[in-house]
Amino acid sequence: MYMYVCPFMIRAAYKIVINTSARNLTLYKDEKWFMSFPVAVGKPSTPTPKGTYRIINKAVNPGGPFGARWLGLSIPSGGYGIHGTNDPSSIGKAVSHGCVRMHNNDVITLYNIVSVGTTVEII
Repeated sequence: MYMYVCPFMIRAAYKIVINTSARNLTLYKDEKWFMSFPVAVGKPSTPTPKGTYRIINKAVNPGGPFGARWLGLSIPSGGYGIHGTNDPSSIGKAVSHGCVRMHNNDVITLYNIVSVGTTVEII
């Protein structure tokens, strides 16, 4: 039996890797480097939790200090995400309460590419 698979139906597999020491976020597409962005991470007293998680929700213009987009993570203690910022000077620093901050234009780009369920590895 012959089975036809429409090439437009095959979705790329994306994975996000956040390196807290280097303060960057790398997006992989089908296991190959696709793009990278500078980020801010948690300060020493409230570090960004390391581990492998998934994006569990997304929001446009979440308000307050969260900038233009929110990508919620499945971190068990809850409330962590990748988001924009109203303080772009914080990018590249360890200053957050554990979330990963991005420039608003960068988080919009990421938001438009990845979907709920995307793997996020924080190292």
